[in-house]
Amino acid sequence: MKISEEKKYERLSPFELKNKLISMASSNAERMMLNAGRGNPNWIATEPREAFFQLGLFAMQESQRNELRPGFGSPAEKKGLETRFKAFVKKHAKKPGIAFLKKAVAYAHSDLKIKPADFLAQIVDAILADHYPTPDRILDFNEKAVHPYLKKEILNHRTAGKFDLFATEGGTAAMAYIFHSLMENKILKKGDTIAIGTPIFTPYIEIPHLNDYKFVELDVEQDENGGWQYPDKELKKLEDPKVKAFFLVNPSNPTSVMIQPKSFKKIAELVEKKRKDLIILTDDVYGTFVDGFKSLAAAAPHNTILVYSFSKYFGATGWRLGVIGIHEKNIFDDTIAKLPAKDKKILNKRYSTVVLYPEKMKFIERMVADSRAVALHHTSGVSTPQQVVMTLFSIYCLIDKKGTYKKRAQDIVFKRFKTLYKAIGIPVPKDPYGTHYYTIIDIPKLATQRYSAAFSKYLTSTFEPIDFVVNLAAERSVVLLDGGGFDAPNMSVRVSLANLPDAAYKEIGESISWLLEQYYKHWMSKKDTKSKSKKRK
Repeated sequence: MKISEEKKYERLSPFELKNKLISMASSNAERMMLNAGRGNPNWIATEPREAFFQLGLFAMQESQRNELRPGFGSPAEKKGLETRFKAFVKKHAKKPGIAFLKKAVAYAHSDLKIKPADFLAQIVDAILADHYPTPDRILDFNEKAVHPYLKKEILNHRTAGKFDLFATEGGTAAMAYIFHSLMENKILKKGDTIAIGTPIFTPYIEIPHLNDYKFVELDVEQDENGGWQYPDKELKKLEDPKVKAFFLVNPSNPTSVMIQPKSFKKIAELVEKKRKDLIILTDDVYGTFVDGFKSLAAAAPHNTILVYSFSKYFGATGWRLGVIGIHEKNIFDDTIAKLPAKDKKILNKRYSTVVLYPEKMKFIERMVADSRAVALHHTSGVSTPQQVVMTLFSIYCLIDKKGTYKKRAQDIVFKRFKTLYKAIGIPVPKDPYGTHYYTIIDIPKLATQRYSAAFSKYLTSTFEPIDFVVNLAAERSVVLLDGGGFDAPNMSVRVSLANLPDAAYKEIGESISWLLEQYYKHWMSKKDTKSKSKKRK
């Protein structure tokens, strides 16, 4: 790719640039492409899925008990449902998923306080999907399962009180709904200053610039030399009252570390003592990949909108399973209550077709209405089978008292992490706050360590920032994302440790090392040429 063409592609998001890199990598027919550009895991949690499909078979059996016509089942009948379920699991006891399905029903009774007959009636109806989601924000049984799951895995049992939950079509839909409703409800306005924890997932850099928002961005930067943590001087930026909100991914993407306890405490104290009005939006999708994780929703529960997705941990990106959590007592409802009378009148009119008393409508309920342009509120909500899967995933981990699944998931990515670094030929970083789901390889920094600062300077001054990922795709059929697109150092690369077989990371590491050596040889040959030219003169 020519330099002029590279300049054009630098304007694209790393995720869009990736498509060009895939095309280049695929052109080498003799070599298999290794695409470590996306975080789509190459594993799936099997047992809860097996239970889901067994439940589907039982639900179909129930529907066909009273056929309306040949090929037309009817809604399941609650009367006698528990007895028939017991007979079903006894008959199919040795089939995959049955044992866990039985445990899930028992757990719902013992811990979620839902009687088996009621739980079965709800999940059977939901998996048959013959009714609109009711309640539309989240089904009752799903909220009762997801709330303790979040409390265990994301909030670390620290937060007092209850979070209201809104089931969404993945974390991306959650973010779209949040940004939209914050604006519609005049909690944020065009021109407001928002702080963004960088490096960060590229869309969070791009969204604020859209015409819908036109926010003024203030970067709160992680320190590469400090384990990708937020230095005190960066967190101090949040003290400025003109900063209306702080958006971040925790653990971070692409740097893949959680906020250390020291910084966690500083943010909690900041909100408590100086910035009671600060909005925090935290995307906690990678929290399960590091031990002892605590969401900022635990540090500042009344100020924080929590977003979680089931996609990465359970290998369920195609299911589109996400959830928004907002504490039942929060600054968003308080802010709306304090709006000027003129703004309240506008909002009351907006939601008047949804509820009788719009002024009493909670922010999270407004978000549900906004998700369907208000007028289509009566058909809002995530599909009911998706919510059954959320419930089964949640119960699966709640039952797992020893954390066996968590340890195995963490082991998968950590093994690949070690393989990658050993293949590059650099020490494996030891970081108690790391998830190892992604990693950033700072190519200029590696060039300095391996060769010299002069060579590193040559790299960055001579080539476009995306040149390394472009050549990696063209020469070695390895697709990585450009770190600069995440506000990581220029010419760094983001490697996903989730989506390829273990052995692939050896080849990726060796390819990174090989390509850096080619740049070095090119530099040395130019130096030799210059030296010989001077001697001739």
